[in-house]
Amino acid sequence: MTTALAADYPSRPVTVLIGFPPGTSTDAVARIIGEDLSKKWGQPVVIDNKPGVGGSMAVAQLKRAKPDGYTLALSATAPLNINPHVNKQLNYDPLKDFEFVTQTTWLPYLLVANPKHGFKNFDDLRKFAASKPDALTYSTIGVGTTSHLLVEILQGKTGLKFRHIPYQGSAQSQADVIGGNVDMTFDTVVSTMPHVKDGKLGAIAVSTSKRAQLAPDVPTLQEQGVPDFNVGAWLGYIAPAGTPAAVVNKLHADIVASVNKPEVQKRLIALGTEVVTSPSPQAFKQFVADNHRMWGDVVKQVGIAQ
Repeated sequence: MTTALAADYPSRPVTVLIGFPPGTSTDAVARIIGEDLSKKWGQPVVIDNKPGVGGSMAVAQLKRAKPDGYTLALSATAPLNINPHVNKQLNYDPLKDFEFVTQTTWLPYLLVANPKHGFKNFDDLRKFAASKPDALTYSTIGVGTTSHLLVEILQGKTGLKFRHIPYQGSAQSQADVIGGNVDMTFDTVVSTMPHVKDGKLGAIAVSTSKRAQLAPDVPTLQEQGVPDFNVGAWLGYIAPAGTPAAVVNKLHADIVASVNKPEVQKRLIALGTEVVTSPSPQAFKQFVADNHRMWGDVVKQVGIAQ
């Protein structure tokens, strides 16, 4: 496709594959951005939810799509950076089978604990855990998920030891921390802060290097003495390998312009995301490659690869 033809793109509806169900953060971000792009393009942006395999089902389907710019995916961290290390049966190469358009958002996680222990900060939690190794339990949404690997990274950086209690989903994972059956968990800021404000959970620390916009009073782990802790989940647009560069560049320009609109940013921030775009498609590809390597090292250290 020439640059001239790319100027007419899109001339029909664009489908965006989502690896998670309706109502999730990824789905909500895609719909907000898609709504603005549809107005700009004068074409429908169709959100097609393909949940399954930790978000990888949508990415696997994208690999098989025609590389013409009319099928994209808004991918999260797991399908490209974590799942391929954990599940060697996945039939796609996360760095070779796709064109990378741009990051859109960055999702901080919040370390929260049941209030019964009275932890006011990470130092309180650290002292308790150091005196009673394996006494504190933590819930996750499953082995190899971001919520699990965050704690593995925390253990590696601090020498602390916690006991893992995996669940099938975020709702049950959080409910058992609120109920006191489990001591703590890492989950997204947007899903945990309502319970923090209600006094049902105690906010200990933010996982990223900067404080979260929805939790400005909660210090980061780095601020509380955990070195080089900057871990979150990203969302970004990808296309099938072979999509013309002119189309990828147009997508990059249009998506970045949409995400940077104040009215769009306001809605994205309300979801608990931090708005972050890539300066170029090449920069996004390098970002994904760097994260892929980082998460691969974590999976190897934990020993959970299949």
